[in-house]
Amino acid sequence: MKGINSNGINMNSKILRALYQPYKYFVFIPLLGIFTFSLGILAMILAFTVGEKIGSFCGVVWARLLAWITPMFKTVKGKWNIDKNQSYVVVSNHQSQYDILMLYGWLGVDFKWVMKMELRSVPILGVACDKLGHIYIDRSNTQAALSSINAAKKKIIGGTSVLFFPEGSRSRDGQLKNFKKGAFKMALDLDLPILPVTINNTRKILPSDTADLMPGRANMTIHPPVSIEGYDSSNIQELIDKVRDIIASDIQS
Repeated sequence: MKGINSNGINMNSKILRALYQPYKYFVFIPLLGIFTFSLGILAMILAFTVGEKIGSFCGVVWARLLAWITPMFKTVKGKWNIDKNQSYVVVSNHQSQYDILMLYGWLGVDFKWVMKMELRSVPILGVACDKLGHIYIDRSNTQAALSSINAAKKKIIGGTSVLFFPEGSRSRDGQLKNFKKGAFKMALDLDLPILPVTINNTRKILPSDTADLMPGRANMTIHPPVSIEGYDSSNIQELIDKVRDIIASDIQS
């Protein structure tokens, strides 16, 4: 096959990767630092002076700028499934850090992240997310995690949603992992519908646990909301399985 050597290696891919490396180190990474620092500071200022929702606009700009300089091309389907005045518990699969760019840049919903406490220490970004009302969870301390979630519940109103990666961590092979219960318990507690989201191909742009960044195309499908009517703590696993099946139905290998 053209472009494949005797060892089965795609030579065109190797050449493109080699050509991309100077751009990644001398253009992308410096701009990543500049955009994250400047927009993080601006987001904190706006959060203090105008409000969290206005400050969140900086997140959209940040995500779209980083996608543009990667470049990451995108396709989004199903935005008609969102009611701008409705709050949701948004749940998405998680394959790459670039999932964050897709959700911030093109979901079109004001939302609060549920983030692991370790991200609180990331310079600029950690403080900015805290000031914008995102929710840090200390997974090593169950009581502290519950307190964080309970304190955050009052923010999820009036069209502001909360976003979970229910797998808990990134999938290294692209396969959908089992879902944890936290997102679904919050949906029941707040009496909110669940908005399932499927993201594909971001791991081809930036695989987990690597710096092997490459341009590419990602796509996101926003599925119809799932009502929690008829579900409670006794049959929550049925709700989890239903939402997981919806997300899995659109995952590409």
